[in-house]
Amino acid sequence: MREVEVKYHVQDREALLVALTARGVEPGPPVVQDDQTYAPTTWSYGDSKTGVPFVRLRTVDGRHTFTLKRPVDNALACDEYETAVTDRGQMHAAILAMGFRPTVRIAKVRRTADLPDGELCVDEVAGLGTFLEVERIVPEGVPGVAVQAELTAFVASLGLAAIRTEETYDSLVRRATFRRQAVVGREQA
Repeated sequence: MREVEVKYHVQDREALLVALTARGVEPGPPVVQDDQTYAPTTWSYGDSKTGVPFVRLRTVDGRHTFTLKRPVDNALACDEYETAVTDRGQMHAAILAMGFRPTVRIAKVRRTADLPDGELCVDEVAGLGTFLEVERIVPEGVPGVAVQAELTAFVASLGLAAIRTEETYDSLVRRATFRRQAVVGREQA
């Protein structure tokens, strides 16, 4: 399957929830997600993500999921493969043995809502703030950029103060972590 999404940093979470309610969209209850992301040992931040497989181990309520995403059109339009795993530790070891390395850990609280042709996620990402993701699963061959334009139009119709990002959470968390470390380093100097 191919997952295509758009992601926005939202300035006012309450305004977002009000706008969604006005559209008849009610996000479900909050769920804590603990994600460990991995990249191939041959890939570095700053390199293109297109065509490169990335993996994630996610734990929600004691259940673990392994996901592989390979960006096709851009970092947010990916071929995706996902399955449940019973032992996170063993899957972590297998991922390392397959030539991946851990990148960042992402902690977030997610609320989801089904849309007529996709899904919407309201995420509170530790260290980053509130994000809105709107995604759609499309068949192979459907241009991700065209789908992203449709999803962007939906978000624009909500009338929110939101900034679109083309980056994945792992890149955003990594950048925020380095910024915090730089500030602490300057304060200690």
